[in-house]
Amino acid sequence: MCGRYGLTIDQEAIAIAYGVEVVLTKHEPRYNIAPSQEVPVLLDDRDGRRVTAFRWGLIPPSAVDPKFGYRTINARSETVSSRPAFRAAWREGRRCLILADGFYEWQAPPGGQGRKIPYWIQLDSGRPFGFAGLWERWRGDGAEILSCTVLTTDASKVLAPIHDRMPVILADPGAWNAWVDPDVPSQTLREMLEPFPSDGLKLRPVSTYVNRPENEGPECLAPPKDDIAEEGESEVLTLDL
Repeated sequence: MCGRYGLTIDQEAIAIAYGVEVVLTKHEPRYNIAPSQEVPVLLDDRDGRRVTAFRWGLIPPSAVDPKFGYRTINARSETVSSRPAFRAAWREGRRCLILADGFYEWQAPPGGQGRKIPYWIQLDSGRPFGFAGLWERWRGDGAEILSCTVLTTDASKVLAPIHDRMPVILADPGAWNAWVDPDVPSQTLREMLEPFPSDGLKLRPVSTYVNRPENEGPECLAPPKDDIAEEGESEVLTLDL
């Protein structure tokens, strides 16, 4: 599962890191990106290759209300081709790269008593990467919303003690290019939807300051400290469908 993440580089660094000339969304470093927010994504279609912004939480065309997206921030890669909310986007190749340089997961304490411990997880190299994503276009009440979901898979060995699922991480330009190429059928990319190797990841506990979605800034990545702790993990309705 992926319910909170970060992209801690600025707009200029995004263009360099992901090799794009067109960045259509303004972005300042973000340390606590939450569901329903506008998030930077890499897209390649008839309008060209670019970084733009989609709402996190996929809203299928059949949804009667945009709030549907709160349930679909994640999509299980094993069933994405058959689930009604995602199958059209998968079949028709509406794929995007959701830009990130780390994500959070919460570990229950021994015995299940007390506050969960947040962990910041990133590539061992510290470089930016991307989550494999799908996107959709929803129209209703005179509005159009472009939205996306993060594909998930089984957790790698290093993350399994924290959670049994993890986002699908694409770490290099070759994988990015293949994933967003609209001419490549989705089914041929199934082999990408695997756990990222444990030896390519590093993780560390961080402050519970990150628990509240409204909290932002480098303080989210500070070492755990009781003096800035927040009670509990903020509840977010998510279905890893």
